[in-house]
Amino acid sequence: MDDLDLAQVRAFVAVAEQLHFRRAAQALSLTQQGLSKRVARLEEGLGARLFDRARSGGVQLTDAGARFLEPARAALAAGAVAVAAVRAVSRPLRLDVWGHLFEPLRTVREALAGTASGPAVEVGPGRDLPSVAAALVRGEIGAGFGRFHPTADGPDSAPEHALAHRLVRLEPVDALLHADHPLARAAQVRPDQLAACRLIPPASGGRLDFLTRFAGQFGVPVLEGGANLGLDHLLARLRNTPDGVVLLPSELPLDPGPDLVAVPLADPTPLYAWSLVWHRDRPDPGLPALLRAFAETGASRRWLEYRPGRDWLPEADRP
Repeated sequence: MDDLDLAQVRAFVAVAEQLHFRRAAQALSLTQQGLSKRVARLEEGLGARLFDRARSGGVQLTDAGARFLEPARAALAAGAVAVAAVRAVSRPLRLDVWGHLFEPLRTVREALAGTASGPAVEVGPGRDLPSVAAALVRGEIGAGFGRFHPTADGPDSAPEHALAHRLVRLEPVDALLHADHPLARAAQVRPDQLAACRLIPPASGGRLDFLTRFAGQFGVPVLEGGANLGLDHLLARLRNTPDGVVLLPSELPLDPGPDLVAVPLADPTPLYAWSLVWHRDRPDPGLPALLRAFAETGASRRWLEYRPGRDWLPEADRP
C-alpha cells in the first residue's frame, strides 16, 4: 500500500482510542459493520493485523497497531491542515458551550470583546462535556468552552488523550441562602459551615462533577437532583427548602429577590474552573486567535488568580 485512505485511517484511530468497535462507530456516526470494513481494508492494504479482537467487542492493539497509531494521527492532522488551508478564509470557528446554568457566554463575550480584532467565532449550545467532546472527535466543531473534567468511559464520550484543554478562568463561588437563615447574616461563610444545610443540585448528580466534589470535600449533604429546568426552577426549589443552599458563580448576574441572599464563601474560597477544549490532533485554524483573546482578557481581568492557602479547587482543576 503506497497511498493511505484517510477514511480508513480515521476508522483505525477511532477504534484505537475507544478500544471498542461499537463505541468507535458511534463516535464517527458509522454503522459498526461499515467501520469494521474500513479497518479490514486498511489491514489488508498494510499486510498486517492491527487489532486483537475479543467476543465482547473490545479490542487491543497489536504490536503493528501500536507502531502505526502515532503516524496515523499525524496523517489525519496533516489532512486536516490541508483542508483548513482552503476553508480558513471564510469559515468561522464553531465554539460550543456547556454549563448553561452558570451562563458561560458571559465569559466568552468578555474574551471576544476584550481584544482589538477578535477571532471569527460562531457560538452554539452543547448539552454537556461528553456531547461536546464527541462533536470535536467528529469534526463538527472547532472548540468547546465549559468546565473540563475526567469523564466516565461511555459510548458518547471521547477519550481524554484525544482532547487538549486550557484553563482560562477561575471564578469564585457564592452560597445562596434563605434571607432568614442564620448563615445569611454573616459577611462570609466557610464552606464547612454549609454542612448544616442541604445542597440543592440543578440536575442529576452524574452531570455535576464540581458540586459532587465540593459536597464530598466539605461534608455537605446533597438533595436528590432532577431535570435541569433552569435557574428560576432552581431558585423556586430553594425557596421551598428552608435549610437549602445553592452554589452559583459570584459574578453571575442575579436578582434573587428579598427572600434570598448571596453570601461569599471564604477560608477557603471555592473556584469554578472554565476551560477551552479542542481536538489535540485536529486544531481549528481559528484556535490560536481564540486562545490569544482569552489569554489577553484573562490577564487584564486577573481571571487565573489562585492561591492554594486561600482558595479551593477540585484536584483535577488545579493549575
